[in-house]
Amino acid sequence: MVPLPLQVSEDEVEITAMRAQGAGGQNVNKVSSAVHLRFAVSASSLPEGVKERLLALRDTRITQDGVVVIKAQQYRSQEQNRNDALERLNALVNSVAAPPRVRRATKPTYGSKQRRLQSKTQRGETKALRGRVRDGS
Repeated sequence: MVPLPLQVSEDEVEITAMRAQGAGGQNVNKVSSAVHLRFAVSASSLPEGVKERLLALRDTRITQDGVVVIKAQQYRSQEQNRNDALERLNALVNSVAAPPRVRRATKPTYGSKQRRLQSKTQRGETKALRGRVRDGS
């Protein structure tokens, strides 16, 4: 069963407009087109399993308090940056939406054991040839 893509509600997100960094001429100095998005994971309406996996991620966008911070400043308009930030947040949430598959340990097959031993023998023979040359007589 494939889970439906999760959508974070805009009510749970705090969006702040700010001036973008970097080159851009007059527009960058006058217009607050960049967007700072903050999303508190623990206070959200996401399922508990998704919250746990999201907080367990080793991602620089997630603070120690469990707040996802995304800064969007790629576009010239605030609306486009806002949509970009929301899309990136939803992509992050959906990356952990499906629980990881449980790995079940299995024994190595007879053939894989034989191939491993054969390669070890061959490697040992190769290394044995690297020693000092002995006189055959």
